[in-house]
Amino acid sequence: MSERAVLEVIALNAQDATAAQAGGADRLELVTDMAADGLTPSVETFAAIRAAVDIRLRVMLRLTDGFSAGGSARVAELVAAARALRAEGAEEFVLGFLDEQGGVDLAAVEAIVGELDGCRWTFHRAIDRAADRDALRKQLAFLPGLDTYLTAGSAEGVDAGLGVLVAEAARSGEPGYEQQLLVGGGLRLDHVAGLRAAGVSGFHIGGASRPDGWDGPVSAEAVRTWREALDSA
Repeated sequence: MSERAVLEVIALNAQDATAAQAGGADRLELVTDMAADGLTPSVETFAAIRAAVDIRLRVMLRLTDGFSAGGSARVAELVAAARALRAEGAEEFVLGFLDEQGGVDLAAVEAIVGELDGCRWTFHRAIDRAADRDALRKQLAFLPGLDTYLTAGSAEGVDAGLGVLVAEAARSGEPGYEQQLLVGGGLRLDHVAGLRAAGVSGFHIGGASRPDGWDGPVSAEAVRTWREALDSA
């Protein structure tokens, strides 16, 4: 396959970022507090990482665990966080919120995307908890800047979601399916060949880049193993 696969790695700090870039990552997802599955990092952390590396950075916009935006006050906080990060130079973001019925919280998403002013962004794994993935995609299709869905195909992870991922890859280019699939969530090296063969061109790793777990740093060698696997698939 001629299209080079994108490898995105979760980074918590400048040390992680430097190791990920050294290992061949194309892009970083910047978060804090992985105990809550990744929340918005501070402006200071973003600035330190931006100074340490020259690859693309996508910054998480999420203030609480789970996939609820948390009401109008929380949405206002997210808008303020996006504004502060953009003022510091952030150009790419990650977000995604659902309502209590499992539909997209369009009001929250639109409020935040309005602050991004055309910046590129990923709708993250909230899609894996959506009541209707196809409906969610079509509701979001016309929002400016949306170019990626981070998904495992299932809330249970890639093993359970492979069929969905392959089916969605096959619909690439259809209305609601123009965005890149970025596969992550229980992703293993043995998934790579089949996903590449299906046309998937984006891969996202977190724990897989950390041999010592989340208490340890990103390993450049671990990232390089993934880079080589993607390039040879």
